[in-house]
This record gives sequence, C-alpha cells and structure tokens, in this order.
Amino acid sequence: MKLASFLAAYARNTPDKDAVICGDERLTFAELNDTTDRLANSLRTLGVGIGDRVAIQLQNTVEFVRAFLAITKAGGIAVPVNTRLAPGEIAYILADSAPKAVFISDETREVFERAATNAKEALRIAAGFPKQGEHAIADLIEKGSPGTPSVPSDFDDNLIVYTSGTTGKPKGAVLTQANSIIPNGYINAVQYGISDKDRQLVTTPLAHRTGFARMANMILHGCTLVVMPRFEPAAAAKLVKDQRITVIGIVPTVGRMLLPEIESHPENFASVQVMLVTGEAFPLEVKQRIHKALPHVRLYSFFAMTEVGGLTLLGPDEQFTHPTSLGRLNPGAEVRLLDPERNAVAPGEVGEMWVRTGEPGRFLTMRCYFNKPKETAETIRDGWVATGDMARRAPDGHYYIMDRKKDMVLSGGYNIYSKEVELVLQQHPAVQDAAVIGVPDAIYGEAVAAFIELRPGASATEEDIIAHCRDLIAGYKKPKHVRFLSSLPRNSTGKVQKFELRKVFT
Repeated sequence: MKLASFLAAYARNTPDKDAVICGDERLTFAELNDTTDRLANSLRTLGVGIGDRVAIQLQNTVEFVRAFLAITKAGGIAVPVNTRLAPGEIAYILADSAPKAVFISDETREVFERAATNAKEALRIAAGFPKQGEHAIADLIEKGSPGTPSVPSDFDDNLIVYTSGTTGKPKGAVLTQANSIIPNGYINAVQYGISDKDRQLVTTPLAHRTGFARMANMILHGCTLVVMPRFEPAAAAKLVKDQRITVIGIVPTVGRMLLPEIESHPENFASVQVMLVTGEAFPLEVKQRIHKALPHVRLYSFFAMTEVGGLTLLGPDEQFTHPTSLGRLNPGAEVRLLDPERNAVAPGEVGEMWVRTGEPGRFLTMRCYFNKPKETAETIRDGWVATGDMARRAPDGHYYIMDRKKDMVLSGGYNIYSKEVELVLQQHPAVQDAAVIGVPDAIYGEAVAAFIELRPGASATEEDIIAHCRDLIAGYKKPKHVRFLSSLPRNSTGKVQKFELRKVFT
C-alpha cells in the first residue's frame, strides 16, 4: 500500500476535482497525478535512485506538494526543510542527510547558498526561474515521461523529519509511507471523520508536522487542500469563507492571531466543522474563546512526537472537563510509565513514558534515526520508544504530561516538574509566557529559575512573580530566580529552547 496508489485512484475517480489550491494556482487530482509522475521520471533520469535523499527547501506552494509526491514516486526519501530555520541549522540538516538533490526557489535560494557548503554536489531543482546549473521544475515536468516509476514493493522509507532539537542537535527520524498512511489515512478518518468531502486549510509550514498531515489527508482521502503561502489572520478568515473550509489545523500562535477574526466575524467560519488544536501546551483560554465564538466546531487535541506519531486524543467533549490532559490512549498504542530503573511506577505516580505501536516503520513508530544506530538503539528497545516525557495516568485513563525528563529540577531531594510551575506562572495576569529550568544551587543542588515573557504593556517585578507562586504551589517549587526577557528563545516550530536559557542564566 503506497501513497502513489491513493493519488492515482482519486485521479481516476475524481479527475476534475481540485486537489491543491494555493493563491491563484489550482491543480486537479488528474493534473497533480500526471505532473508528479513526469517529475518523478525526470528525477530518475537525473540520477535520483531508490533511497536517495532529496531535500525540499520550499515555502508553502503548489510546488512543495509536487516535489514531495515526485520524490515519493521516484523511490527517494524526502527531507523537508523548514524555511524559517537559520542557515546554520539548514547546513546541519544538509550535512547529516547528504541529499542527492535539493528543491529551492527564488525566496529560499539565498539561504540555501549560505548553507550549501554541505551540499555542493547536490542537484539543484528550482521553482520559478532557474539560475545557471539549476534545473527548472516546469522543464522537468514537460520533459518527463508519463506513468508512475517502478519502486520495489518492500521499500517504504519516505521521509526524514528532523526532531526539534530543544535539548541539542536534531536527529533525523526515518519515517515510512506506512507511518503516514496509518495515522493520516485510517486513524484520522475514525477519530475526526475526515473524508473526501472536506476542504482543509493549511496555516502552518508544509514542512512542519501540522501542515504535512493536512497534505497527507488530501492524498489519502481525496479532499481538497487549500494552502496559505504565509499566514495572515484576515486573509485566513477570507479563505475560510470563500473556500468553504471544513477542517483547520492550528498551533497556539496561529490560534491567538486568528481569535480577533473569529470573535469579530464568526459568520465567516460557518463552514468549519473540525479544528485540530495542536502544539505544545495549547492555551486553555484560546480554546475557550474559540468554543464560545464557534460552538458548532468540534475541537480535537492530541499528544504526538516525531518518532511515534499521535498517541492520545482529547475529544470535543473533554476539552474543558480535562483541559490539561493529553487525552486517552489511542487504540493500538501501548504505554508504560517507568522509574529510572525501568520498573513500572505505582498507579497515579509519575514515570517516563515508554510507548509501543508495533514493529518500527510499519505502523506509527519511526523505523530508525538516520545514520545513528547508537541513538536508535537507545531510543527503541524491543519496539518500545523512550519518549523522555514524564507523565502520570489518572484512574479514568487520561494522561498528563508533568515534564520533559531532562527538564526536571531536583532540589533538596524533591522532584520539581517544570511544567507544573510554568502553568502557575502563566496564570499571572502580566505573564504572556514562562519557561522554567533548574540551575545550580550551593545548598539544594538545584533551584528553580523562571524566565518570564510579559504581556504587551504589562509590568511585574521578581517579587510579584514569587508572591504569586507562593499561594499556588509548594514553597520548594516556587522560583528562586526570576529573569524577564522580551521574548523566550524558540525554534522554528515555536517550542522554547531551554538549552538557550541555560546559556544566558546569570
């Protein structure tokens, strides 16, 4: 079962239906299938073989979708590169993945050139007008032969997705076609009701998991994909209305920015049926305001990782009865909560999450880390994946993340879960966001340090913040140090980079 076979079926059954819309560009399923066949055959002619890596350094465009499908059909392994990454980060990905070819555009060429010292021999394939030595996507499509290239049935590697790197250098998770088909095809159909009748809006980079999942939905369900080249709230609201969007996937930043449009003109969102609110710690306040303005919309959230996909689901009826929960475990997934000696913790106690979804590469679990057998063996043991997340399971089956294992603060013999402290800090009316780390302490070993990002126009002192915590959490958990930053350091997907906070702590 391959992604190309799903697309080919929709090209036969609904050839004139819109598959992808981006700005003024539209591709029907027949056009998408034929042009990606031709581009795949041209990639083969250029020397891209089975298992060769091909990077996609393109912004949100029709060409991103074409590039991914052509790489897949040619038997290559796509390496999506988030265009918001810095040149040094891109250089690392290029050095690690060693791509045979790279898709670039006029908008991404300059950054690629600065990172290209690690990809000097890579073929350059350009969207738009190519420069000397580059191949134009349009020319390759025009010259390519029709028909899907032959790929060995037992070859399934499809993507290398780099982990966010919040605790160090990213690792490339090798994902298979099965890793896309199972969650985005079958699980999404059962849980969210995704079907060929949907019209989905992409508000985030296609190179990121949230955007990529919507593209996979289009391929696997035959629904229409509407892609925003870049997110802008008013433009998004207009697209939702004009394109009769039924499904939107949003991360916290998009949710906050879109709220004024939702609240001032809820009628523009009348067609929306499902909103997937994902990303780290999606704010309860934002969900509450969305629900108040759009009570007909079903909100879903979930816990997912690059290495093991979506593991839990919190449905519409649970968003406000269990607002801090990850949800219940998805059928087919297994979880163990273990102590440092890998013994099961007592019911209700906190332990590291180890998860299993079957043979790596066949269901949800990645096949391996690219070219990192040692790290793969440390992460996947007898099919079980060590997530590094500290969690507890409530009697009703709901899971709660307490902390990242490496972010736990050990002070005076007590385990302090930074997530718990951060949630308390975020309740202060002046606090926009907060992050907590452990720092050396001469008496207690470690102490809690809080980094605060204030709301625009708001003010607070260190004493205000500590006093706020004093009545809400145990004394040993409250911050000993408070630092105010204009903005917390984040990676390209919006996650706080705590290793950067450790560097700047004084």
